Amino acid sequence: MHKAGFVNIIGNPNVGKSTLMNCLLGEKLSIVTPKAQTTRHRINGILNGENYQIVFSDTPGIINPKYKLQEQMMKFIQTALEDADIFILITEIHENFNHTKILEKLKKSGLPVLVLINKIDLAQQDEVISKSEEWKKHFPDWYVLPISALQSFNITPILDKIIDLLPESPPYYPKDQVSDKTERFFISETIREKILLNYKKEIPYSVEVTVESFKETETLIRIRCIIYVARDSQKAILIGHQGKALKNIGTQARKEIEQFLGRQVFLELHVKVSKNWRENELKLRNFGYIQK
Repeated sequence: MHKAGFVNIIGNPNVGKSTLMNCLLGEKLSIVTPKAQTTRHRINGILNGENYQIVFSDTPGIINPKYKLQEQMMKFIQTALEDADIFILITEIHENFNHTKILEKLKKSGLPVLVLINKIDLAQQDEVISKSEEWKKHFPDWYVLPISALQSFNITPILDKIIDLLPESPPYYPKDQVSDKTERFFISETIREKILLNYKKEIPYSVEVTVESFKETETLIRIRCIIYVARDSQKAILIGHQGKALKNIGTQARKEIEQFLGRQVFLELHVKVSKNWRENELKLRNFGYIQK
């Protein structure tokens, strides 16, 4: 008997969704930063066992959208609510998850829901017990588990429960596949992660990265990427004095990309202005936020 299914992870920003998925998969697929709205796309990570395949789906954090890019990000969540076999609702010990519509949709779906209370390493034991009891009281049919994704605490019980709940099905993807995204996607996300970690204020949220060329030779891979920003002033900040800031980003990203690809990489970064791209449907389509 083989089991397979989609386990869709939803929650607010900054509750550790991406850290959780990486932890469950045992490798880094989703980029992780302390900033909200790090995840923009829906990313499927595939975990294969001898008799099962779990397709974890990491989605953007739930927000009230302020521009078209964020509207498209919220559509990824809507899709995730429609095609799951199992839901993971990840919350954290010090937050009140108050999205009534989401909770109602999960309840009406009739599907298994795992409520994971993350970041319990930042709380006292009585707080953890109190928060767990609160969830169990309001949603007695849901499986509630306190965890620490950062410290990999209580991860094995999550996997055991999911495998138990998976429907019988042949695998959806080849057994050697780890994601539905391409190498180019992960390269662009790695660069965007370094920008999120190194810049403040509006810069990280105004940036989009694309891989313009990817050429393999016997000795190395040559990658040329374009970093798009929304305004001219952002371009100057991103490049920095004598190009030092951009060079720093390139060095950090190249090291991680080399580890990911297992090959030596020559990484070339260029910055271009794409005026107000976050509000432009054509540009959002080109960047993969609107399905063609």
